[in-house]
Amino acid sequence: MKKDKNNKNAKKTWIQYGIFAAIAIALYATGLHTEVIGFAQRGLLATGLMNPDVKDITEVRHSENSSDVATLPTATKADFSLKLMDRVGKVTSLADLKGKVIFMNFWATWCPPCIAEMPSIDKLHEEMGDEVAFVILSLDQDFELAKAFDKRKGYDLPIYAPASNLPPMYQSSAIPTTYVIDAAGNLALTHKGMADYSNSEFKDFLRSLK
Repeated sequence: MKKDKNNKNAKKTWIQYGIFAAIAIALYATGLHTEVIGFAQRGLLATGLMNPDVKDITEVRHSENSSDVATLPTATKADFSLKLMDRVGKVTSLADLKGKVIFMNFWATWCPPCIAEMPSIDKLHEEMGDEVAFVILSLDQDFELAKAFDKRKGYDLPIYAPASNLPPMYQSSAIPTTYVIDAAGNLALTHKGMADYSNSEFKDFLRSLK
């Protein structure tokens, strides 16, 4: 009896493994595994632990406006030479956005952390699209994948593909990577990894860059 019970348990376990394997194979075959993993990673974003510490950055920027010029850090000027192709094939340049606060996010449809943070970027764009210039730069080999993803999710984000080589300062070793450029043309923030960009602290940070 004990042997029969063990055999039944073993059979049940293998059936469960088989079901999980079948689901995993189906997800990978359809490309949905990226979105499933991305959805799971949104739980991490809810903790706020992945967000950039914009409070420290803001304090440094405020010190730059003080009279103690001897201790001020040198601002890094952003590279505006990057060429961009929009969803209809029109090529523009980052230089066309000079004078505005720029939120530039590097992402790809095959990147789960990119998918995880995208709803927060969409929400930020909806709330601050009139105040901040958004450049959502797809690194997919096929730009059509990015456009299809944006349409399927109902985001309507200003997505682009690079139309030139990435300048060295934007050649990140990880994606997603987000760059924020202030209205004076300085690189105000580089954040590697996912984050929740729809929180009030980050929005206040963007407003401080005008």
